[in-house]
Amino acid sequence: MRGLRASAVVVAIVLLTTSLTSGTSVPAVAGPSDPEPASLVTLSVPDQATMERLVASGADLTERVRPQADGSIQIDAVVTPTQLAGLGSLGATLASGTPAQKTPKSGAAQDQLVIERAVWFKSRDGYFLSVEASSNAGAAAVLSASWTGRRGSSGQAALVPYVDAGAYLGHQLSTPVPAENQPQWITVTSAAGGKAEARVKEWPDGERPDRTGPGYQKDFVSQYMPPTQLNERVKALHQRFPKLTDIITLPNPTNGYRRHAQALIGTVPGAAVVVTSNAYGSEGGNDLAIELVNPGAADRPLQVTVNGKQLTVSLATDGSGTPASTAAQVVAAINATPGSAVKAATYRTDAGLGVMAPVPLTQLSDFLKAPAGVSRAPWRVLALRVGVHRDGSRTGVLAYAQEHAREWVGPLVTIEAAERLLRNYPRDAATRELLNRTDIFIVPTVNPDGANYSFYDFNSQRKNMTNHCPAQQSDPALRDTWGVDVNRNYAVGSLSDGYFGASANCQSGTFAGPAEHSEPESRNVVWLARTYRNIKFAMNVHSYGGYFMWPPGAYKLDGRVTLPRPTARQEAYFLRSARTIEQAIAAERGTVTWPQQTGPVTDVLYSAAGNSADELWYDHGIFGWDFEVGSDLWNPTTRKWEGVGFQPPFSEGHAEAMEFASGLISLIGVAADYREP
Repeated sequence: MRGLRASAVVVAIVLLTTSLTSGTSVPAVAGPSDPEPASLVTLSVPDQATMERLVASGADLTERVRPQADGSIQIDAVVTPTQLAGLGSLGATLASGTPAQKTPKSGAAQDQLVIERAVWFKSRDGYFLSVEASSNAGAAAVLSASWTGRRGSSGQAALVPYVDAGAYLGHQLSTPVPAENQPQWITVTSAAGGKAEARVKEWPDGERPDRTGPGYQKDFVSQYMPPTQLNERVKALHQRFPKLTDIITLPNPTNGYRRHAQALIGTVPGAAVVVTSNAYGSEGGNDLAIELVNPGAADRPLQVTVNGKQLTVSLATDGSGTPASTAAQVVAAINATPGSAVKAATYRTDAGLGVMAPVPLTQLSDFLKAPAGVSRAPWRVLALRVGVHRDGSRTGVLAYAQEHAREWVGPLVTIEAAERLLRNYPRDAATRELLNRTDIFIVPTVNPDGANYSFYDFNSQRKNMTNHCPAQQSDPALRDTWGVDVNRNYAVGSLSDGYFGASANCQSGTFAGPAEHSEPESRNVVWLARTYRNIKFAMNVHSYGGYFMWPPGAYKLDGRVTLPRPTARQEAYFLRSARTIEQAIAAERGTVTWPQQTGPVTDVLYSAAGNSADELWYDHGIFGWDFEVGSDLWNPTTRKWEGVGFQPPFSEGHAEAMEFASGLISLIGVAADYREP
């Protein structure tokens, strides 16, 4: 009954970080070859139509979505100043206060209310209440909840309606609300006189985690790890535990942490040319240089000469000896030069009619900042296979992380879980049982190229590093916008099939790629599912926001037609398993995944066309789950929930890794108990 909440845009803009490049501040003005700085902001939209426009635009939205009591929705997003300014055209406006709730007309018939779920949970910060209800009056109903609890405690709060793609999905508290003590009874009333009561149940109230024996070891991650370190950790675990592990090299090499070298020469706006090396920067492109010279005489033709790694463009001159070559003419001359190691293009959509001036010798660069020890070559993604019986005879579990490059905590979850499983096998009976009864496949980083770019160049990088943009969208200042959203590149419920929540714009944060499975990163995940048919469970580890989700993950906007829903029995299994896994997460440090953020993706988050969990579920029969690690933290001073971001201080990232590693191991326990129907 929960609605689409992720399509929210700006009204009140709250800067969460001043910069997404670690250790630097956002420059006030970017140079012509510099990407525009991006910031993580909180956005808000007033209505459903605005929300849908935002999602359709391909805005780079996070998974932290928070409805507001006035009916608007807030969401975190990564935006540049230009993108932020353009949001007004989508219907967003600056917040001007909280509008009053609508009051039903007098004489309206009493509406009928149903309490769908009322639960309490106790976290490290105390008791909280979550309520979901529905009214036959739909979104127009004005609902509120009041409760009583132990030791005379009580409280009340407004419920917020959710309308997703024109469909009313119910009302709920915008976020769990604090309670002085354990709530016991809830009453939901409407302004039209409707009333419903229910007993409040405990959440998640799943099966308690297996108790580990004395000497159980954990806490094996001590820092955020880029891909090279993740691979080294996988290899070290295999070397240390050869009888319990295999290393699987996935078959599709990535593009590599590499780009073609470029230079922007000339004046922007005005007359400018973008020069791009034929070779990658790391393979010789960075050694190239170009200059534009005045030949110093009248009536000279435009000429291009190649001298080793240097390209010299001698501009044409008129009768007075003034340079007369336009940008378009310079481009044509460079591209027609035999032996040239570069290609040229006019700047963006400029026709190139401006006259070029001389430009001193300019070195080309791929603008990549990682140290020399970080390989630029195509990456071979590794999977660590863990188990006593790695022959397909046991139920398989796939855990994979970092489809989105900027999500640094996810890989730590997988590494921490692998370390616990292997190092506790000799000493802990519960761990031995897991490794005897399951066959585990762990991929710490699906998208290593993008991850390297996030660590060393632009830490809000979401996508991979394959640039499918045409020349007019490929000058150096746009380099932070290139790439494919790996989790929109799958074939089930895809953009090309007409599903909502991905973009065909190559610069969009949710660019689905030129075709389904166009990217090696998505093909590697699918290869695992096709090759190892014993895999029946999969966990896709993302961040942030604190969600636990499963299919369907996409719908068609017209009529909100989702991919087929699981059967009632399957849905019950998804939910029962989720509550067990969430119980293990909460046992670590008291973090509780909210009930309204537990469920099918389309119900609790937003439509995500072409995501991997849908492909695994619908094409391969694999129970596909998604973690969004990084639950909101309760601030007792402001009495508000606060988001943690993609790369929180490591002390928080470490805590998230610890608790979700416990959740991942609990999923393996669910798989160990699974029996085919």
